[in-house]
Amino acid sequence: MNKLILTVVLTLATTPGHAQYLGTGSNPSTHSSSGYTRSNGTYVAPYVATNPNGTQRDNFGTSGNYNQYTGQTGHRTPRY
Repeated sequence: MNKLILTVVLTLATTPGHAQYLGTGSNPSTHSSSGYTRSNGTYVAPYVATNPNGTQRDNFGTSGNYNQYTGQTGHRTPRY
C-alpha cells in the first residue's frame, strides 16, 4: 500500500501539471527528493518540497498553505 501511495505521489510530481498554481499561497515550483538513510540509521521516505526562493511564507508547511501531494494544511508560523 505504501509503495502505491509513493508511486502516485512521484507520478504527480513528474507530470507537467504539478507546477500549476492552485491559489493556495504555496510556491508552485516543487522538487522531489529520493528516500535516504540518515547516519543514525533512520530512513527518510521520498517527499516533494517547494523550491528554495528566499522566503518561508509560501512553503507547504507554513500556516495557511496547502500541500496537494499529502492533503495537509500548513501549521508553522513563518520566520521573517
